This record gives sequence, C-alpha cells and structure tokens, in this order.
Amino acid sequence: MNPASVSLTVGVPRETKKEEHRVAITPDGVRELLHAGATVLVEKDAGIDSSIPDEDYQRAGAVIVNTAGEVWERAELICKVKEPLASEFPYFRPGLILFTYLHLAAYPKVADALLASNVTAIAYETVQLADGSLPLLAPMSEVAGRMSVQIGAHFLERHNGGRGVLLGGAPGVRPARVVVLGAGNVGWNAAWMAAGLEAEVDLLDKNIDRLRHVDQIQMGRITTITSNRGAVERSVADADLVIGAVLVPGGRAPIVVSEDMIRTMKPGAVVIDIAIDQGGCIETSHETTHSDPTFVKHGVVHYAVGNMPGAVPHTSTNALTNATLPYLTELARFGAAKAVRRDSALAKGLNTASGCVTNAAVAEALAKSFVEPEIALPAV
Repeated sequence: MNPASVSLTVGVPRETKKEEHRVAITPDGVRELLHAGATVLVEKDAGIDSSIPDEDYQRAGAVIVNTAGEVWERAELICKVKEPLASEFPYFRPGLILFTYLHLAAYPKVADALLASNVTAIAYETVQLADGSLPLLAPMSEVAGRMSVQIGAHFLERHNGGRGVLLGGAPGVRPARVVVLGAGNVGWNAAWMAAGLEAEVDLLDKNIDRLRHVDQIQMGRITTITSNRGAVERSVADADLVIGAVLVPGGRAPIVVSEDMIRTMKPGAVVIDIAIDQGGCIETSHETTHSDPTFVKHGVVHYAVGNMPGAVPHTSTNALTNATLPYLTELARFGAAKAVRRDSALAKGLNTASGCVTNAAVAEALAKSFVEPEIALPAV
C-alpha cells in the first residue's frame, strides 16, 4: 500500500429513495477497496434488491452492519447511488465525504443541508474528463436511454393509455415515429434501440459533429436533425414517442419542449423525460415513481421517473460500480482533499466543501457563490 494512503472506512447504506433498488457497490468492488487498504461497511440487505445477498459481501471481506445509522456514524466516506433524503440529513457532519449522484440543481434542499453540515460532497454526474465526457453518468445514461424505448413501447399500447401503435409497425403499415432530443449517451442509446425495433427515428442535437458521428455509424437508419425551436416543434407534433435526453452537466436541464408543443401532439402519444432528475426538459412534466410512473396532460402520456435505472438494479449496479470504483478507491486511499488535487476529473465532481459550492454550474443553478475547490478544501 502506498505510504501516503490514509485508508478510510467506506460505508454503503441501503438506498432510501422510493423504489430505488440499486446498491452503490458490488462484492468485487469491496475486494478492490480492501486491497487498497480500506475497511468496508455494508448495511444489512443493501444489495438484496440487486440480487446480491449479504453473504456475497461477507465473502468479499465487507462488514455487514445492521442499521443505516451505524453505517453513517462509523464511515468516513459514504458511497450511495441517489441523493440523500431528508431523513438522512441528521447523519451529516463536518469532515464526512459523500460520493453519490446528487443533482443539486434539482434538489436545492439537499445542497442546503450539505452546506450547513460542511460535508465534502462529490457528485457522480459532474465528474468530468478533460475531453468533456462524464464517465460516471455514462453507464446510467446508457441504461436509461435503452430503457426509455421499451418503456415508450409499453405505454404506446392502447390498454396502457397510448395510441395503440407498434414501434416497428407491420408489413404494409407505417412504423411509429420516435423523436429523441439530445444525442449524448442517453439519446444515442435511445435512438439506437428504437432503430433496432424498426421505428422511424429522428435524433435532434445542436452539435453537428455529434450528429455526423451518429449518421456515419447508422448509415441512414436514424435521421439526424440540427436542433432549433422550429425543428423541435415540427418533430414533436408528428411524433408518437418523444424522448427528452437533454443534459447540462451540473446545471438544470433547459426546457426544450414547451406546453404549447405538447398541445400539438396526437392524443395517446407518449413523452419520456429522462432529464427529470435535472429538473426536466419538457415543460409539462413532473417527477413520477416506478409505482405511479405516468400522468396524462393535454391527452399526452407523460413518463418522468427520476431513477429509471433503479428498475433494473442488477444490471445497473454492476454497470455503475464498474465506472465509480476507480474514483472511489482514490478517495478511500487518499481522502477527498488529496484525491481531488491528484485527479482533475474528481475536482470537477466536487460540489460542496467547507460550506461552499465548488462547482461553477451547480453554483449558478443554485444562485450561490462559487468557490474554487483548491480554496475550499483543507491543505494537504
């Protein structure tokens, strides 16, 4: 082990968000952390909904802890999947490191609690590489994008409130028209899956280079369209299924589909707002749950579940851990201050420290002052 390592105790509590079935680490992840010198505490049954029993964690070397309170109290570094709920705010304390999806632009009360408690919080969704990519958002974006198509197909069925349209059509019958707004990881995966089901797919984005890349790969199976208000209006009006996949790293998603556009859609059409955990990109959407996933407005079925990948937790947990583990290991070995200074991607992920907001986009979204991470973090 590196003599400069600090070897923190890592705690993995069971997720508390409604119908969130993922867990923040796999047994293989536990083994890697132990190899790095860390101690790992896992709350009892934290992985059960992801088909990972406590025995698997114990065999990997984790300590199973009976209550969430004990995990939060004993751990120096808490690793979660979703943002903490108000019931978890009392566990916050100065010096605690929190590593999870935060989406503070959409959950300002979480930001206020983190700042008031001087928690050092690192958000998966704002960890950013030099090329602008978001490595910890990518796996869940891929899952959500792929899920959105099968969900859309489900709710297009008449008995589920939809128009009664089959995505791929039938011989002699035109297939469904699917419009995907945003050609990032979410949108690209959604468009790819829809094209695979033989729907007519329009993919809109402002980034022409990104559209060019998709066009070269798909060779005409997906129609790429430069996004502007007029193009969005025309596409949405003619769509059977609209998938909102617009992202601003750390900030609130922009409204791309207005209420007036929703009014122009066909009765029984479906919209899926994957950006809802960043505030949503469809004006008429509000966050829903897996148990009550849809509502109808202006005759259009809206789906806006904030934790879509939680419905397929076994796949999602493994995909997420594959991406987060290298960064989690850095934090466990070196602590937040040193790890952030060693890794510029983690520095972008730092959202709060010493009662300050340390990500510029998050600060702007919350209307709070921005403080450089190097200033907010203690010297090492």
